[in-house]
Amino acid sequence: LTYAWIFNEYPTFVQQDNRRFVSQETGNLYIAKVETSDVGNYTCVVTNTVTNSKVLGPPTPLVLRNDGVMGEYEPKIEVQFPETVPSAKGTTVKLECFALGK
Repeated sequence: LTYAWIFNEYPTFVQQDNRRFVSQETGNLYIAKVETSDVGNYTCVVTNTVTNSKVLGPPTPLVLRNDGVMGEYEPKIEVQFPETVPSAKGTTVKLECFALGK
């Protein structure tokens, strides 16, 4: 399976950059430092690479709060690594780790 996200309407896909990341492990979309330009509807697209079939999730709206209040929570490291990660010599291994908090 591969994961992608549509921003507002097809064919506008979320482009990964230094603020946006799509996990190919979970399908989650992560956006750091949300900006006004990020406001809109996000739809997850899951593709079966064997059959090339696609399934779309329901649109999820992202809205900015008008009160300027950000939720505060203690720092937390989101790590879900297996105990071992087998890989072949010379291949690239990508481990996803996210630090959350304020």
